[in-house]
Amino acid sequence: MNTHHGTILYGGLSSLSTQLKKQEWENAQYTLLVDENTFQHCLPHIVGRVEAFEQANFIEVPVGEEAKTLEVASQIWLTLLEDNADKQHVIINIGGGSICDLGGFVASCYKRGIRYINIPTTLLAMVDAAIGGKTALDFGSVKNSIGQFYQPTLTVIEHSFLATLSPSETVNGVMEMVKTAIVTDPMLYAEIIATTSITKQQIQSVARNKSRIAKVDPYDQSVRHILNFGHTFGHAIEIVYKLPHGTSVGIGMLAALYLSTKKLSLPQTTYDTYYQWLTSNVSIPKFTLRDIEAMLALMHNDKKNQDSNIHCVLLQEVGAAVINIEVSDNEVRDALLFVAK
Repeated sequence: MNTHHGTILYGGLSSLSTQLKKQEWENAQYTLLVDENTFQHCLPHIVGRVEAFEQANFIEVPVGEEAKTLEVASQIWLTLLEDNADKQHVIINIGGGSICDLGGFVASCYKRGIRYINIPTTLLAMVDAAIGGKTALDFGSVKNSIGQFYQPTLTVIEHSFLATLSPSETVNGVMEMVKTAIVTDPMLYAEIIATTSITKQQIQSVARNKSRIAKVDPYDQSVRHILNFGHTFGHAIEIVYKLPHGTSVGIGMLAALYLSTKKLSLPQTTYDTYYQWLTSNVSIPKFTLRDIEAMLALMHNDKKNQDSNIHCVLLQEVGAAVINIEVSDNEVRDALLFVAK
């Protein structure tokens, strides 16, 4: 297990190019992990700007969650063995959260652990998935059910990649920015929901907040649980409605805020303000009773639960999250019916 905490390079690819000329990288060999999108839009840009990658191999994997399977991981391990990759080998994850999850997991297991670098190309990955060392595959239809805590050596924030994103993919990332801000930083939260376009400074502030919490609690035993705000609902919405992760979390946060008004006396105005902002960015599905029962079953399978009861992160006020609040099945039903009105 690598316990050091990865450095975040806010200076992008030029910072990475400089870093990889240092002595600690002189014997490194690189395998670049890409999907169809990053192969087309990002790989030429990266190889052109990072000298160390000119002789690198690359492996293309499926787009999105389809990459996060044992079959895909096995193919990568097999390719590394065929390439005689040793302990000096470095995996470079070029893509969104799924590639960062997959590549980090592959690196954590190969030869009992090799280095990896995340080059997130989506906003969601830049502010969340690429930071903090959570790696995972989906297994048995349960998202992120197999994984390890294994820190990237470097995470590279290259803002120019944001220009390649669709508006919906940008919204996806903004949802995770709001999630981190609402549990850590009231001023940043207010700033993000008041703005029409995200700034580099806001991205860096969210990344720093996420990194700071991950360093305090690297194995997700205590305070880091606050970053799961909206996720217990969100993962279930994501699976049942096949919505993007960030959008699902955004809707999940609304359900969690509703329960927070009921259970922790969160001011109703906090819920209302967030509701106005959320619904100006995404459409909330009309949850049917059948779908609510399907989501409930998935929420009971959530890895954060204890004693088969559902536990959520709720909010006393912006910046003051409370972890491990038990919620009943009827409270979940009530929240989902309320937010889907």
